[in-house]
Amino acid sequence: MYEIDLNLPKQIVADVLSNHEIHSVAFVGCGASMSDLYPAKYFLANNTDKLNVQIFTANEFNYDTPSWVNEHTFVITCSLGGSTPETVEANKTAKKHNCPVVSLTNKAGSALTVDADYVIVHGFHANFAAKCEKPGYAIALAVEILQQTEGYDHYEDMITGLTNVFELCENAAQSCKKLAKKFAEDFKDDKMIYFMASGASEKMAYSHAAFLFTEMQWIDAAAYNTGEYFHGPFEVSTEGKPYVFFMSDGATRPMDARALTFLERMGAKVALIDSKDYGLADAVPASVVTYFNPLLHLAVMREYGNQIAEARQHPLTMRRYMWKLSY
Repeated sequence: MYEIDLNLPKQIVADVLSNHEIHSVAFVGCGASMSDLYPAKYFLANNTDKLNVQIFTANEFNYDTPSWVNEHTFVITCSLGGSTPETVEANKTAKKHNCPVVSLTNKAGSALTVDADYVIVHGFHANFAAKCEKPGYAIALAVEILQQTEGYDHYEDMITGLTNVFELCENAAQSCKKLAKKFAEDFKDDKMIYFMASGASEKMAYSHAAFLFTEMQWIDAAAYNTGEYFHGPFEVSTEGKPYVFFMSDGATRPMDARALTFLERMGAKVALIDSKDYGLADAVPASVVTYFNPLLHLAVMREYGNQIAEARQHPLTMRRYMWKLSY
């Protein structure tokens, strides 16, 4: 069974709260790691009655540190390899302001861990479920912060979701290979691809547009929230225009359905990744299903990414500048 250690976030939060009265929570990272923190931020911000909850790209946190960052601010940072300079510096910034810091990374003993009070080492390389551990642990921390500071009526439902979702993500990614191959064949020659999503999955659309496609495939891409689509971006939706569409189950699904209906009406070329098609609601209680869409979308899109990289003969590790130049 694929799962994470849910006792670890619980213990970390309890320890932090034994030494600090928390008024604010700051999620800090760069690139895909910042996007992986967004579902946790979305959950906590939408359910707290007391906490100030914000998310930052790391250097913004460093150069324009908010006035409220102090010993009452719980800082959660994230870097896959633990060496992102801006995020490493964000830990130093947080410690200068006496904040408790927990860092998520795939690499124990990395630079990110030096100034962290607590470290969660997550999986990544083993399988698709492991690739969902980073946002999963961030959500688990957010759930525990909410439960232990003010209580949460659907706490047990969130724990059920966090227990079941990784198995679902692995199965979904393994089952989508035929669709992913078709996507790769249909989209491999496009020069610009649009991503759309809503709710907790908004930054998954942004992340895959900016990093999986722009960074790793050198394909121009843009991402839109489906709620913003009809306030400008729909003007370029014409026949054959390529879209990757993350459709959510839960609260924001009506927004997605409206946008998808218009895209289909205009004859756009749409690769639809719908959480309902992969049985998200069978694994996660309906009361909290809204918050688990990003993990499922992430897992399935990773296989789509693998397939388009193969179809284009452009490995996901190929870079023009990264790892080659100083910048």
